[in-house]
Amino acid sequence: MFVPIFYPAIARVQKRMEFLRASGNGPRQRLSTWHSPTTAAVLVAVCFIFPAFCGAQVKPVRRLLILYESSPSSPLPNLVDHGIQTALDNSPYQIEFHREYMETASFPDAADQRMFRDYYISKYQNRRPDVVIAVGPSPLQFMLETHKKSFAGVPVIFCLPNRISGSGTIDSDFTGVDGDIAPAQTLAAALRLQPGTTHVVVVSGTSPFDRQQNAAVKDQLTTYEGRLDIAYLTDLAMPDLLERLKHLPSHTIVVLGAFGRDAAGTRFTLAESGPMVVAAANAPVFTLNDRALDHGEVGGDVSNSFEQGRIVGGMALRLLNGEKARGVPAVHNETTYMFDWRALKHWGMNESALPPGSIVLNRQPSLWEAYKKYALVVILVLLAQGVAIVALLWQRARKRKVEAELKKSEQKFSKAFRRSPLAFTLVSLVDYRFIEVNDTFEQYMGWRRDEAIGRKPLDLKIWVDTNQRSTFIERIHTQGTVRSMEVVFRRKDGQVWTGLVSSELIDVNGEPCVLSLIADITVRKEAEEALADISRKIIAVQEGERTRIARDLHDDINQRLALLSVEIKQLIDSPPNSSGELGRQLSDVRERLSETSAGVQSISHELHSPQLEYLGIVAAMKGFCREFAARQSLQIDFRSDDIPQPPSREVSLCLFRVLQEALHNAVKHSRVKYFEVMLSCSGDQLDLTVADRGTGFDPKTAADNGGLGLISMRERVRLVNGNIAIEAKPTRGRTIHVRVPFESEQARRSAVV
Repeated sequence: MFVPIFYPAIARVQKRMEFLRASGNGPRQRLSTWHSPTTAAVLVAVCFIFPAFCGAQVKPVRRLLILYESSPSSPLPNLVDHGIQTALDNSPYQIEFHREYMETASFPDAADQRMFRDYYISKYQNRRPDVVIAVGPSPLQFMLETHKKSFAGVPVIFCLPNRISGSGTIDSDFTGVDGDIAPAQTLAAALRLQPGTTHVVVVSGTSPFDRQQNAAVKDQLTTYEGRLDIAYLTDLAMPDLLERLKHLPSHTIVVLGAFGRDAAGTRFTLAESGPMVVAAANAPVFTLNDRALDHGEVGGDVSNSFEQGRIVGGMALRLLNGEKARGVPAVHNETTYMFDWRALKHWGMNESALPPGSIVLNRQPSLWEAYKKYALVVILVLLAQGVAIVALLWQRARKRKVEAELKKSEQKFSKAFRRSPLAFTLVSLVDYRFIEVNDTFEQYMGWRRDEAIGRKPLDLKIWVDTNQRSTFIERIHTQGTVRSMEVVFRRKDGQVWTGLVSSELIDVNGEPCVLSLIADITVRKEAEEALADISRKIIAVQEGERTRIARDLHDDINQRLALLSVEIKQLIDSPPNSSGELGRQLSDVRERLSETSAGVQSISHELHSPQLEYLGIVAAMKGFCREFAARQSLQIDFRSDDIPQPPSREVSLCLFRVLQEALHNAVKHSRVKYFEVMLSCSGDQLDLTVADRGTGFDPKTAADNGGLGLISMRERVRLVNGNIAIEAKPTRGRTIHVRVPFESEQARRSAVV
């Protein structure tokens, strides 16, 4: 009667054994016994005797909510996240990570932020996290304002990569880590690397955070003001700043501080401002944090986001183990000397002048590290050749002593020679005729041994490129050896293949001969060419997409803005006499601004649709069809059946991207203005149909021509276990049918839990 209690443990063991048997990681004879009734009984007994051992195999689940201030594409979340996961890798829990991004740089409007906050509160109302990690000042402020009401009792860990002031009152449920900047230490390291420095230029932006950090930089650099000429480039628009950086005097270094906004009000991220400053400056650029260390900056004593994430992860583990936040003291994380090896070499700086304990990133591997595998192969080949040559010389010496023993040795060598997996040839350097070839040569070239021996390679026409043959002979005569030379050969049947040839000049019975070893690398070369072709196509598609977006911005948005600028200037230069006329004209300008904003929003939605995330697949597709039709002056008839539940995020994104690609291709090739789109649900399947009555095309011809649009659609559908069918004929239109398994987002989350 105890057997049902142990059914889950038995099932887990049996599944593990089935997996091992299917993957070939154990003897099939023994694994097959795991399905016998006797074995099941033994397992029941084992689980009954050792229940604690069986129960210990399941890790308890703990939920971790991480709120990031920046977007997922910025460097900070990746660095902090890596540190957190490093600290939690060996935890006794199964960690369920939930990551949210407030994206305050992209959505600075207070209404947008309130919407995000309300959404997060609603989202985790019935799925409370065990610990909340707030990375950045905005997530921390969000927690301070809503913690007692919406996340009561949940401990909060803050992570502030750069220390800020005025964070509010921290209660006993909060702890965390804050970083700092070290401009004085960074400048000291820069002076060690470039001793002749006389000018220092500090670059910073105009946002409140930029100004606050710039004030801290000025305060720490006070001790250098008497020795160095320190200038602060802060209140400049980006174009003016870049122009100033192009004409810096000699013996100058640049210190890049926070730059979230320029004097013109334009917002920037580190991934945008850093590369522009580095590219424009005619002097080395040092930085104050590790997020700006991959654009050409030299480095400095930086705020270490990975280390801060690791500390936060350790705090989270302590809280998950039952400690209270009040017992986990907050930590002030010190900075780390970190430098980019490529920038050091670019500016001719001596690595030995770095402060002790410095971390050097992007160091290029040495010649041995880069080519160690190839060098070992070459060494082994040389050793094999050396052994062969020594064996030949040894046999020649023994021939003068004992003819019978020499003949026996020659037979042994001939057997190894003929059965080698690589092609061996022995060619006389006197008349360039084959003396010996092995079986692999016959397989590679298609010529039998008796057909090749006594004839010249030119007679057999095995050299496709005679220039390669001339180079080969020249090296043999001048150097006596050839190492890893790629040669194109022709088989007897005319088929062309590529071989890797290594040859050595030896003496056989007083006659100079060339011993060659040939490996077939045709498959490798074809793979390299295919990879290069795919890379070229991907680059071409990326450039085409960038060109299309740039053209939309220039031909539409830019012209609208230019026209609005002219009309506003006319209003300023010649204002109307009546207030009513002024109001009418201003209303017209406002309406055009709204249209321009809608155009920008349309382009943004095509790149990333928030409707897909918040409103679902039907609303996202309907909105895209409406915006695309308006922008292209088309008519798109979009219909959809009632979808019972929202599909999973993977299925929704797949169908949405297929719709985008299909409509773009249809507009490009169909030459019609009317399209039909249908989204329906039948049982456990979702069907998407995109049809037109245009010129059509041959799908096989389009695939053979390397169309990446069709390849992209097929690959996306394959990744969600669906299938795609294209019905298209020249002059008779095209219909794309996509069918994917239906899986609701709620069901997917339940399966994960």
